[in-house]
Parts: sequence; C-alpha cells; structure tokens
Amino acid sequence: MHHHHHNTSHQGHLHGDHEGTDFSDSSRIGWAFWLNFVFTIIEFIGGWLTNSVAIMADAVHDLGDSLSIGLAWCLSKLGHKASTEKYTYGFKRLSLMGAMINGVILVIGAIWVLSEAIPRLSNPEMPMTEGMIGLAILGIMVNGFAAYKLHGGHSMNEKVLNWHLIEDTMGWVAVLVVAIVLHFVEWPILDPILSIGFTLFILVNVIRYVVQTMSLFLQAVPDIATRNAICRTLLAMEYVEEIHHVHFWSLDGQQHVLTAHVVISCALDNKTLRSLKEEVQMRLAPFGLTHTTIEFELPGEPCRDDSDHLHTHTHSHDHEHVEYR
Repeated sequence: MHHHHHNTSHQGHLHGDHEGTDFSDSSRIGWAFWLNFVFTIIEFIGGWLTNSVAIMADAVHDLGDSLSIGLAWCLSKLGHKASTEKYTYGFKRLSLMGAMINGVILVIGAIWVLSEAIPRLSNPEMPMTEGMIGLAILGIMVNGFAAYKLHGGHSMNEKVLNWHLIEDTMGWVAVLVVAIVLHFVEWPILDPILSIGFTLFILVNVIRYVVQTMSLFLQAVPDIATRNAICRTLLAMEYVEEIHHVHFWSLDGQQHVLTAHVVISCALDNKTLRSLKEEVQMRLAPFGLTHTTIEFELPGEPCRDDSDHLHTHTHSHDHEHVEYR
C-alpha cells in the first residue's frame, strides 16, 4: 500500500551540482574575509594618521564585518559535512544561521554608525583631507573587489555578506566625495549627512534579508508560487485525486525539501504504480528539490497524520514512504 523507492542516479546528480556551488560559495567568502581583515588593519592605522574620526568609526565597523565574515566562512565550511544519523539533512542550515548572525551584527553596526553621525551634525570637525582621499580610493578598490567576488552568490549567507561589502564601498565613496569637497571648501557637515544617508539605505535592505532568513528558520514556504505550482503539477496527473499534508520548506534558502500525501483514485497494479512514481519524479525534476518524500494513499484509507495522536507530527518519517532525492 505504501512503497519505498530511491532513485540513486538522480540523487547523485543533484548532490553533485549542489556541492560545486557550495565550495565556490565558501571560496568567495574566504576571499572577502581576508580582503576585509587586512584592510581593517590598514584603516585603523590610516584613521589614526589622518586624525579622522569618520575613518576610525568605519574601521570599527569593518572590524565587525571581518568578524562576521569569518564566522560565515567557518559556518559555510562546516555546512559541507555529510549528513549523520543525528543530523539527517546534513549541516546546510549552519550557513543560514551565519546569515542570521551577520544580519543582526550589520543592523547593530548601522545603528552604531547613526549614533556617531547624528551628534556630529551639530559639532562637525575638519580632518586631514589628503589622507582621507588616499584611504577612500583604497577602500573603494578593496571593498568593491570583495563585493564583486560575492556578487555571483545565491545563498542567503552570501547575499547578507554582499550587503556588508556594498555598505562599506558606498561608505568609502561618501568619504571620497566629502574629502574632495572638504579639500576645497570648509563644510565638514557633509560627512555625517552622507554617512546617515547610505547607512539608512543599507539598513532597510539588510532588515529585509534578516526577516527573510528568520522565516526560513521557522520553516516557512520559501516561495508560495512554487508551492502552488508543485501542487498543480501533482494534481494534474492521472489517478491523483487529492493532495494533503504538503510541506515545502528550505534548508538554506537554496536547497528545498518537499513532503506530501497523494491520494490515488483506485487500487493500482505494480506496473501502473511504478509508472506513476516515475511520472512524479519527472514532473518534480524542474523544481530542483533536494529532498522529496511522497506518500501514496488509497481512496478511503485513513491518513495516519490526521489522527489526534499524530496530528502534531506532520514531519514524521517513521512510516514507509515513496522517496525521491
């Protein structure tokens, strides 16, 4: 009545594709970490030499970035570990945890920058403009290159880190513009105005990513349209009468998991059932799901997950099931 099936060749194909993506993701984060860490040290020295409070503030902000990028790099590497008996889905969600921590650090950092910049509106100070210009050009090059390295990434981790680096690059563009203007005009209030402007812009985007990451942590549906398309695809098949207990969630924002109960309209012989299972696999292939568990139920058969005892255990895989990976 309930059948268990593994398509091993398809499983290997999917996992191979993901691993290539994951390792390049880790490599890009590694690049960003070392660039940011080395530049943070240069920044502290430069801020001290130019007597610029703005650059020192940015150095502290970059230090926070370096720490969070380092954390993301470690979590990304740990995420490649194979699944175990205890962690059956592997460790991909560590990368999601890294994205969450980084997002929170960046929000705190942005609030700190605002707390420094706003009081400076009433009491601006003139820094050493030549040194500021030199550091700003270097800052744009380093952070811009690091942001470019992460630009091709699709994971939540890389997206949050990308905003770290875009924030820093925009910050240095602001510093460069201010330094050039201050070199010719004594109008130091430009510095805090620009700082506040770009920080608020980044803050809005990062908060959006933090909310999105939190919803993935809570196993929310990663994309409603995709879930509905999957349901329509399965319901359009011959012999399929009803679908329920559809659970569609994501391990890390990229790799999605689907479980569903499919009610078939009549008892099927083995040959028809096998062809139905193959059609399920074929129809779900375009969605690129990492883990897929489908349970077939005969018409009139009580659903085990609808009983009072098991109602809260809708993710339970203790029973036999049809499984495609």
